[in-house]
Amino acid sequence: MTTQPSETVETRRPLNKERVLKAAIDLADREGIRALTMRRLAEELGVEAMSLYYHVSNKEALLDGVVDMIVGEINSELATIDVPRPEDDWKRAMRMRILTAREMMLRHRWAPNVIEERTTISPQMVLYFDGLIEIFHRGGLSYDLAHHAMHALGSRALGFTQELFEPDEQAEPDVSSDAMLETMSDHVPYLVAMLNDITHDEPETTLGWCDDQTEFLFGLDLILDGLERRGEEADGA
Repeated sequence: MTTQPSETVETRRPLNKERVLKAAIDLADREGIRALTMRRLAEELGVEAMSLYYHVSNKEALLDGVVDMIVGEINSELATIDVPRPEDDWKRAMRMRILTAREMMLRHRWAPNVIEERTTISPQMVLYFDGLIEIFHRGGLSYDLAHHAMHALGSRALGFTQELFEPDEQAEPDVSSDAMLETMSDHVPYLVAMLNDITHDEPETTLGWCDDQTEFLFGLDLILDGLERRGEEADGA
């Protein structure tokens, strides 16, 4: 008996901007942001590289779109979680919002560096920050204090901290680092003592060289506690 070929032919999914951006995110998640080139992305989608330019004008536009999509994922996730009313507990509401953003950054560990390099603020980013200001305002903080708060939070508002030092993530580990610290100890004893004392034992909660969950939460709570105190002082003035 001769087997007839299937009459069902899989049709190629039409290319659109959303599909391009999702493929770019998936590629960066698997292979790192350095692997994300227009040529490599076209291969991933099974199209010619020129086809991508109908949807994103260049690499920078692609990265802008990727950031907007990731922040859009944060906004979508925030809409599904039970956050306290800011009037009842603005600090907890803010903490939950920022830690939701951090969870997204941990899913896309390359995203913080891309966000730092953007020169424009995306529509989804505008919505996200508007939500932060809403929490401060409804929680009783003045717009002036909310403005100071946004400067104090910096990138932490989006779930990551900017590093003072950024070693090359693809560089080979320096096997002489312990010996170098030993050599430096006479000249910079306090810095060396601190570096010898700290540990980062949970790589799955770390973004970058020294941004781990413990340090992130310490800094976030320090800022929110200080803002709460400033707000109470303003109310009592």
